[in-house]
Amino acid sequence: MKNDYIPQLSAIKEVIRHTDLEYTFRMEYRGEVKPGQFFELSLPKYGEAPISVSGIGEDTVDFTIRRVGKVTNEIFENYVGDRLLIRGPYGNGFSLENYRGKELVIIAGGTGLSPVRGVVEHFARHPEEAASTTLIAGFKSPKDVLFKEDFEFWKKQISVIQTVDAAPKGYEGPVGMVTKYIPDLKFDQIENTSFICVGPPVMIRFTVMEILKLRVPEENIWVSHERKMCCGLGKCGHCKIGSTYICLDGPVFNYTDAKDLID
Repeated sequence: MKNDYIPQLSAIKEVIRHTDLEYTFRMEYRGEVKPGQFFELSLPKYGEAPISVSGIGEDTVDFTIRRVGKVTNEIFENYVGDRLLIRGPYGNGFSLENYRGKELVIIAGGTGLSPVRGVVEHFARHPEEAASTTLIAGFKSPKDVLFKEDFEFWKKQISVIQTVDAAPKGYEGPVGMVTKYIPDLKFDQIENTSFICVGPPVMIRFTVMEILKLRVPEENIWVSHERKMCCGLGKCGHCKIGSTYICLDGPVFNYTDAKDLID
């Protein structure tokens, strides 16, 4: 019987640098995984860190990691040819069936683009599966933009608004919070829309407020509510809100459930 607490060694196949603080580690992995799920990555003596899946390949899985603490600092010292311990995947992820045939809008803030990147990539490569697909992605500044090569491809396939909070003089791209661009969205049938919102909690809050102003039904909105996911198995209780375990019942929630998850 498989013990879900026991990690497995995974070889680092490729390291992709996005910024000074964010790298993507392409890891060896064989098994089923969905966008929005997460793994626990660990190093002996340093501990574990929950990292969302940012890409799914043939016998590989991507983790886009921000260097913010003891575990991630040490992970950044391991590169191609080295190995890390991983266990997972955990959580429910995004179900593509919820978005097929819909007027889909994906709104992501900063590293929040990582867990939803698989959904964007799918509908960019199969645009006929959705009535339309729009991505609104916001970053702090031009130097903080992730997945730049992906954006070049996505902009040819779907509608993309890539915005930054602030930019140097002479910058020609969109500037402003992601919420700035929501009121101008146009739809053929508001009942046939699907929204995905991923990012910091405060960004999700104000983004959903703008979405609801469009009279989008609450059940047409999905969010990723990631917080304090330690064991991944609903045993430690760190991620529990009321009777809900984020690591088990989420991290992806329909807004009809997420709106009651008050931390």
